[in-house]
Amino acid sequence: MNYPEGHNLLEGKTVVVTAAPGTGIGSATARRCLEEGASVVISDHHERRLAETLDALKGEHDGRVAALTCDVTDEEQVQALVLGAANTFGRIDVMINNAGLGGTKSVLDMTDDEWARVLDVTLNGTFRCTRAALKQMVEQGDGGAIVNNASVVGWRAQRGQAHYAAAKAGVMAFTRCAAMDAAEYGIRINAVAPSLAAHPFLAKVTSEELLTELAEREAFGRAAQPWEVANVMVFLASDLASYMTGEVVSVSSQHP
Repeated sequence: MNYPEGHNLLEGKTVVVTAAPGTGIGSATARRCLEEGASVVISDHHERRLAETLDALKGEHDGRVAALTCDVTDEEQVQALVLGAANTFGRIDVMINNAGLGGTKSVLDMTDDEWARVLDVTLNGTFRCTRAALKQMVEQGDGGAIVNNASVVGWRAQRGQAHYAAAKAGVMAFTRCAAMDAAEYGIRINAVAPSLAAHPFLAKVTSEELLTELAEREAFGRAAQPWEVANVMVFLASDLASYMTGEVVSVSSQHP
């Protein structure tokens, strides 16, 4: 398991990544896009963490990375993100919708607000960002790519995950249908479905017993590293995936 070298797969492209701070899939994807030659706009609603991630990335990729705050549940902020990214680097070629919200709660105890919050960030946020990016790409007139972050939980049953699973299954269905709407403009829309990606925040909010159980379900007996998921996102964003659209790619051995 060796960290890959860049091959300029995204050279000359501008990529927007939501929920990019921290040590998870979003930040790994932003870094891999930069390593593949892209200019990248990272976003998040948490200003301090966003600034810290920007500083870390600028150290290696100064001039090709910028940051804009955005809460994906707020339509005005989503519009400002897309416009700001286009103004910063002249265009948007790729939108990577990584923002999502989870949690563990039985349906018996789940409130309307808890249900609605997870769906608003995870599913509605993906819709808002996709719609805004599509309008920008259509106006530019030369195609583009959108990559959504789904989850194998959108396929499988897991206790306490009804809201998250419903949202991620919605992301999958949305990806397939939106791809048909975008095809006439040469814009591709695909999704990845990770299972378990190891990072410090996950360890804080998940018991060691559950993480061990989930890892044992995997073909390799371990969690993925965030950059291993990011590699698949980079592929789907690149011209190597030029004939792929409406697909949900499992980054795991777990799929229907």
